[in-house]
Amino acid sequence: METATAERTWPAETRRRSPGRTAGAWFAGLLLAGVSVVAGCRAADADGITPVPQLLAFLPWLIAPAAFALLLALLARWRTGMVWSVLALAALAWFAEPYGRSDEPTGAPLAEFRVLTSNVEFGRGTASLVPAIHRERPDVVFVEECEHHCSATLEQTFGGTGGTYPYRQAVEGASSDGSVILSRFPLTAAPGVPGTMGMPGAVADVHGHAVRLQLAHPMPPLPGQLSLWRRELGALRAYAASGGGAPTILAGDFNASQDHAAFRRILDTGLRDSAGLADDARTPSWPARTAPPFGTQIDHVLVSRDFSANSAHFLHIADSDHRALIVDITLHQPAQEQTSQRSPS
Repeated sequence: METATAERTWPAETRRRSPGRTAGAWFAGLLLAGVSVVAGCRAADADGITPVPQLLAFLPWLIAPAAFALLLALLARWRTGMVWSVLALAALAWFAEPYGRSDEPTGAPLAEFRVLTSNVEFGRGTASLVPAIHRERPDVVFVEECEHHCSATLEQTFGGTGGTYPYRQAVEGASSDGSVILSRFPLTAAPGVPGTMGMPGAVADVHGHAVRLQLAHPMPPLPGQLSLWRRELGALRAYAASGGGAPTILAGDFNASQDHAAFRRILDTGLRDSAGLADDARTPSWPARTAPPFGTQIDHVLVSRDFSANSAHFLHIADSDHRALIVDITLHQPAQEQTSQRSPS
């Protein structure tokens, strides 16, 4: 009788579970351990080692395994797992918020124009991109993985005297190495950011205002090549930090999302993600064959604080694994110019 009474008064956590509940608790623990490692790296502002950087790109989707772990913990009556799951879900929800939001510029509007960026996957999406450009009529176009045939097609279709985009800067190359910037605005050549794949740069004359343009296409975070990925994102950060307050647009396929510390360091220079400003911070752009039901946003148009973003939307580009991003942005009078104009002469 004493033994039976003692068993009835033991805490629920220490009672013997059925084999099914035990297996459920173990599986929930494994799921939570994996989610916690990724979320912990996000909280620590670090990208970690493989497979953490690859999983960080899909951080919001980790809500699914965390929620499943909570269900398993409930079925197994595992109190620790229940609390652990709730904490993991809260952390994921917190990190899902857009990073780097800030106040809108206060200066007078100077110019409004449209920017498009598209990775055409080794040039395969060129035939789909051309009508999209005709239809959307962007003022500046950034094209990644634009190999020789893609580059020639864009030049023949849009370039030359009297063409839609008479100005261009390009790094010619095969496969994924080529990249092109097309512009309605006059361009002055500028040193591009060095990288494994082509990343041309230019300065655009936007109605009398100089705007720095830089195409982004660093290497992806492949296993065994994380140091190269970090180094090339670091080179883009150095470019962003070198502007001295000049209006800047840094656009392309960054192979990184806002959940990667290396990408957030670019935003920490003062650039802002225009899709995030237009409330589209989490719309997936890659892989296009599963986005938007499942994917991540690694294609970005980053702008300096002198810009506001009016809208952003993503387009399907046939035969490419990326969706194109189109943003409408407005260049405002820089704060230092407002101050100088108000100062007495």
